[in-house]
Amino acid sequence: MSEALDNEVGKAGLMVPLDLGAKGSCHIGGNVATNAGGLRLLRYGSLHGSVLGLEAVLADGTVLDCLTALKKDNTGYDIKQLFIGSEGTLGIITKVAIACPTRPKSINLALLAVPSFEGVINVFGKAKENLGEILSSCEFMDNQSMDCVTGNLNLRSPLSSSSFYMLIETSGSNTEHDEEKLQHFLDSMLSNGMVTDGTVASAPSKQREVWQLRERLAESLLVDGYCYKYDISLPLAVFYQAVIHMRERLGSSVVRCVGYGHVGDGNLHLNVTTKQYSQEVMDLIEPFLYEWTAKYRGSISAEHGLGFKKRNYIGFSKSQAAVNIMHSIKQVFDPQGILNPYKVLPDK
Repeated sequence: MSEALDNEVGKAGLMVPLDLGAKGSCHIGGNVATNAGGLRLLRYGSLHGSVLGLEAVLADGTVLDCLTALKKDNTGYDIKQLFIGSEGTLGIITKVAIACPTRPKSINLALLAVPSFEGVINVFGKAKENLGEILSSCEFMDNQSMDCVTGNLNLRSPLSSSSFYMLIETSGSNTEHDEEKLQHFLDSMLSNGMVTDGTVASAPSKQREVWQLRERLAESLLVDGYCYKYDISLPLAVFYQAVIHMRERLGSSVVRCVGYGHVGDGNLHLNVTTKQYSQEVMDLIEPFLYEWTAKYRGSISAEHGLGFKKRNYIGFSKSQAAVNIMHSIKQVFDPQGILNPYKVLPDK
């Protein structure tokens, strides 16, 4: 549905400011309800900024009309924001007004091989400095992620083996200028040794091939057997240490422990696989990973929401005062607890 919507607004030269691996099957109402992040949050921000207004049906059947299309409206509380990321616990979103940016005329994509995670951070910094106005996405994968997606799905990486990989995308309006700028950036990174190998894809078909290496990672992990999925955000200074610590902790009890995600906005996808579900492995992961994340004031759920499984761990990211307010808001909107029960909020 999200992909269909993007195709529709594309007829007017616009685009939906949200791009997900599940864009072919997800619905925009669900995207808003979970505040989905996606691949281009670095450029276009979260749905908290893109959603101008919405309509929602409350638990008692009331149709709440906050469907303004104004970019500025300071008349009282911004009620629509309560529904963005509420995971359907406060109301069912039925209509949405979204600010759609102009569709870029020039899109270029670079796949880079980087020898260390410190190098990944440095390359990201240089990308912001040198590609600022056209930088639209900055993703990273570690070598085990690349091994998984190429080995389990028979995809091919155009680069030589490396400890880390980065995908840097630019979106602009001047094809010649943008291609030249990205190529100059790549040449500079190669010449100073920050990048050991790299390629730039300008043709849409080649870009789709490169993006598959990142977008189909979740699919490839399932080939291993069972996948324990974690979606956390951390300061970049300790970002990849979470993966290193988990690998040391889990050892040979798992098939693999990988790290990939949106380095551009500090969002790490830490995934662990075993041939079949193991409670012993689960006990090694939780709550240790949440405790470790909380120690650095990170978020235990960066973009995928709390749902049922994480709701009782909310205290690792939110204060008790904040959780109490959430319970109060839930009581106002849904006193009988009929909307998506047992989700988001912890047991009292």
